[in-house]
Amino acid sequence: MSQSFSAAEFQRRLALVRQAMGTDGLDALFVTNPSNMNWITGYDGWSFYVHQGVLILPDADPVWWGRRMDGFGARRTVWMGSDDIVDYADDYIQSDERHPMQTLARLMADRGLERARIGVEKENYYFTARAFEVLCAELPQAVFPDATNTVNWQRLVKSDEEIAVMRKAAGISTKMIRGIMDRVEPGLPKNDLVAEIYRDAIRGTDDAWGDYPAIVPLLPSGPDASAAHLTWDGRPFQRDEATFFELAGCHRRYHAPFCRTVYLGTPSDTVRRTETALIEAIEAGLSAARPGNRAADIAIALTSVLKRHGIDRQGRAGYAVGLSYPPDWGEHTVSIRAMDQTVLRPGMTFHFMPALWMEDWGLEITETILIRDGAAAECLCDYPRELVVKP
Repeated sequence: MSQSFSAAEFQRRLALVRQAMGTDGLDALFVTNPSNMNWITGYDGWSFYVHQGVLILPDADPVWWGRRMDGFGARRTVWMGSDDIVDYADDYIQSDERHPMQTLARLMADRGLERARIGVEKENYYFTARAFEVLCAELPQAVFPDATNTVNWQRLVKSDEEIAVMRKAAGISTKMIRGIMDRVEPGLPKNDLVAEIYRDAIRGTDDAWGDYPAIVPLLPSGPDASAAHLTWDGRPFQRDEATFFELAGCHRRYHAPFCRTVYLGTPSDTVRRTETALIEAIEAGLSAARPGNRAADIAIALTSVLKRHGIDRQGRAGYAVGLSYPPDWGEHTVSIRAMDQTVLRPGMTFHFMPALWMEDWGLEITETILIRDGAAAECLCDYPRELVVKP
């Protein structure tokens, strides 16, 4: 039995998904995204490298389906009973003679779904082209419409229980950034600092143990910081370079992404002017992050200030976050960009990520934000919103 959330919370989630299924005319929904599996059932295990999923029906408890050895983990984590845990033998793993989807097709047929409309997550890291081909071949009279983000959209507004967990993740994020700024100095090998980052991440805080994050720490320096997604090597930190740190504390699979930048030495006037512009733009974006406004309004407020300072920023400036597994901590729904018309509602959480990647350096100052009633967004982490300078 899952201990992460209350029974009422899981029933709330299931009701939202079933309502969406009804709107889309689905007889069943099969989800393979491990974040969606966890959100619906509580299942938590490092098993997403093999075929697994949750079958959601309109009038019965969800069914967890996966590898036999992982069925034991399902029994330890999901809220459903053992009759709703269905596994397949290890003979199906990485076999050229058989495929796990053959057993899933039998499970669906046993539930009367041979001719049903069964939604599947087609744009998904964890659902392969081969898996879909086998499923279609085994159930030729069924229809499989795309339901890639059907569950993701139901996760958008967080419950009080979820927000409480995200606050704990944010406490870990804050601890990680504070530890970085205390330790980073010229000559320190990057991998040594990353080892300490992981120590802080996993030890967590006094009231929250640390879970593994969906993305590893990103910390490019100098010209490398003009690229968004470089990790680390064994080179030492250098004087007169900026390094941004993009990371997330994680607790019970919920993330609070957080970025700050350090400059070892004396920043140039260009760096300082860019910092001033970005901080002003972030404040404008936070002010626009209110219920009733659109996600686009945050992006427009941000870019308007940057343009006034002569900075033409391209790309989205954030995305919905919460419960995630590797390789991404985003929820794949709302993006903070000028064309996103999603209306903001209390309980939505975003990584407000207005990073600036310049020609030969980069600056990241970001916040995980909570949309709340009657006020600008709340920043869940707690660290000064500025470039950290260590002479």
